[in-house]
Amino acid sequence: MAYKYYHQPLFVQPWSKAIKWLIIVNVSAYLIQIFAGKSFLYTFGLVPYSVTRNLWLWQIFTYMFLHGGLFHLLINLFVLWMFGRPIESAWGTSSFLKYYFTCGLGAAILILATSLTSRIPAVGASGAIYGIILAFAMLYPDSVIYLYFLFPIKAKHFAILIGFIAFLGGISGGRSNIAHFGHLGGLLVGYVYLKFPVWRYRFVSRKIFALFHLPRFRLKRRKYKAEPYEIEERVNQILDKISLRGVESLTKEEKRIMEEYSRNEKR
Repeated sequence: MAYKYYHQPLFVQPWSKAIKWLIIVNVSAYLIQIFAGKSFLYTFGLVPYSVTRNLWLWQIFTYMFLHGGLFHLLINLFVLWMFGRPIESAWGTSSFLKYYFTCGLGAAILILATSLTSRIPAVGASGAIYGIILAFAMLYPDSVIYLYFLFPIKAKHFAILIGFIAFLGGISGGRSNIAHFGHLGGLLVGYVYLKFPVWRYRFVSRKIFALFHLPRFRLKRRKYKAEPYEIEERVNQILDKISLRGVESLTKEEKRIMEEYSRNEKR
């Protein structure tokens, strides 16, 4: 998979802080996993029976850093690197990490809810990664992703496709090494996180409100004045929209923002 969004080539884009450390921690955990043996998976992977009966609650967090094999690790980290960097750049490291781990925890909860007595460990960052893909699709819905590097598909359609596949895989009941409900949990929790007012007020930074054009949850009735970094982020979003769909795609509000920004820059 690849996506077309930035002006510069994909492989010359700078590494962001959260993405870099998530990759380092995941690779380190995988190396420990190789040498520690099978018992390590049952201790730190997500084993529903151990969580519900023995209250090994740490597993709903630690399972995100373990993987079922080298390919599983590489594909997850590649997708994280590819889709995560523009999101971290837009939101900031703190908000990105809050969202990432919330999606991962949401995936764990749905796995537990659908397999309470299972003794098979679920591992992988896929639930959190699916949440990242959803956020990318909501931020940049018309960006083009090349599925298997060959087939172009818009980001919003790709998110719907993988959600549909996860749903079908989960309800089919067939034997599979893929935790489909974990993938679906990451998508659903990511959507709730970004769309519902209580979640937005409690967890999401102010940058995300501007990016998604969502109303701010106010405790006091006062006129809101945008801060400089919010204006910069909004302008960057408009410039990206122009690069994708042209100036004619701008709304009246977006044109007004650009005009005001241009006037301020000339002062």
